Amino acid sequence: MTRGSQARALLRRHRSGVLSSHSVKHPGYPYGSALPHIADHAGRPVVLISHLAEHTHNLAVDPRASFIVCAQGPDLQTQPRATLLGEARPAADQESIARRYLRFYPDHEQYLQIGGFRFFVLEPLQVRYIQGFGGLHWIPGNDYLAADPTTMAAAEPSVLEHMNADHRDALLAYCRATYTIAPKDVEMIGVDCDGFDVRADGDLLRFAFDEPVIEPAGLRAVFAALSRKSRGDA
Repeated sequence: MTRGSQARALLRRHRSGVLSSHSVKHPGYPYGSALPHIADHAGRPVVLISHLAEHTHNLAVDPRASFIVCAQGPDLQTQPRATLLGEARPAADQESIARRYLRFYPDHEQYLQIGGFRFFVLEPLQVRYIQGFGGLHWIPGNDYLAADPTTMAAAEPSVLEHMNADHRDALLAYCRATYTIAPKDVEMIGVDCDGFDVRADGDLLRFAFDEPVIEPAGLRAVFAALSRKSRGDA
C-alpha cells in the first residue's frame, strides 16, 4: 500500500476526529473540536455542523482548516495518526451525502429534521501521516485521495442491497473471522475502493482490502477470498 492509501485507511477506520478552524471570535488562534465523521469515496472527511457552531462562522470567513484522526492506545506517540490540511466547505450535494452519512449515524437524522445543519467536506492540500516513532511523512493531497472513486460510488447502493439480501451468512462469517464476534444482526452499510463497513449489533466494523478495488466487478473476487479465509480454506 502507498503512504496515501495507508493514511486514507486510517481515516476510514476511525469514526471521529478533531476539526480545527481559524477563530473569528479570537483572531489568530485555532479553534478545535471533536466531531464524528465519515470518509467519502475519495477519502475526504465529511462532518455535519450546525449553523450556530463556531466552525460554521469560522469557515465562512476562512475555509482553511485541518482534521486529525488518531488511533488510541496506552502510548499515543506510538500510534498512527493523520492530519489533513486543506479547505472545508459545504458539500455541493447535501442530499446524496446525507443518504450515505445516515447509514453510519442514523440517530443524526434528528439534526437534519431540526434544520440548520449542513455537511462540510475537507479537500486536502497536504496530509501529515505519522506511523509512529521514525515514520513521519508529508503526502500531497492528490496522492492521498482515491484515484477513481466515482465508479464505486455509483455502484454502492446496488452492492449493499445485494450483500444484505443474499449474503447475510457471509457477513456473519466475516465478523466471526475478523473480529471474533457472533452478532445477531448484521448489515453492510458502506463500500468503497479501500474496504467496506458493517453494522453488527449496533457496532460499526471496518473491513479493509489489501489493495484498492477500483471497479465494482473486482469485489466478487475479494468477497470470495474473504469467505474462503473465514472458513479456514486460505
